[in-house]
Amino acid sequence: MTQLRLYLNSLTPVVCEEVVRFETEPGAQMQMDWIEFRKGKNPLSAFVATLGYSRVSYVCFVENEKLSTLLQCHEDAFDYFGGIPSQALYDNMKTVILARDAYGLGKHRFNSGMLDFAKHHGFQLKVCRPYRAKTKGKVERFNRYLRYSFYNPLASRLKSAGLTLDVQTANMEVLKWLKETANQRVHGTTKEVPLERLERERSTLQPLGLPYRGDVSLARCVKEPEIKAPEWAPHNPLQHPLSVYDRILEAA
Repeated sequence: MTQLRLYLNSLTPVVCEEVVRFETEPGAQMQMDWIEFRKGKNPLSAFVATLGYSRVSYVCFVENEKLSTLLQCHEDAFDYFGGIPSQALYDNMKTVILARDAYGLGKHRFNSGMLDFAKHHGFQLKVCRPYRAKTKGKVERFNRYLRYSFYNPLASRLKSAGLTLDVQTANMEVLKWLKETANQRVHGTTKEVPLERLERERSTLQPLGLPYRGDVSLARCVKEPEIKAPEWAPHNPLQHPLSVYDRILEAA
């Protein structure tokens, strides 16, 4: 009998869960994620935010993922988009949510600093269900694009010259890449250019208000670099170290 059950089970077809893409109305949602590139003494992560309708993305490279950094990156993203969406979607990071369903089903206990920030700017916090695949699919697909089309080529070019990609250089280069490449490409799903769709979405975004001045001290995402020039670089104390990077990147 046991062998018969095993045989019958082997004939049972496996039903794969269908991946359903959820489209959002203009101005309705922004998806946010961290992507980690380096750990250790010189950590490097990127804050990534993608508008659900237009698919326009904003990226800011940082050295930590603290709450103060997260909030400042949000304000920079809102400036970049030209407005604030009604809702922002996150995974279950501690800087956003402390306990799920703490006050009843769907009533979560959010990080007080993040909740105060969201109230100040008038948008709703939403978190993904644990172990729910594809919930933040729009931003997660962009993360792969960012890693393989921007970060890896840039880091490799600098590594070949004995340099390590730093925060300020990454931010200067990624803003150019976003403007000229990532947000100008024809998106695979919408079949439109994200920046062109943003022109339609921008009117539905909430207007920018005053910067947040709560209990959390905000620090700008872009910081002054600490760059050690390679041996072949000119030893001119007045020369800004970014000129070394410029020579390498312009020659590529």
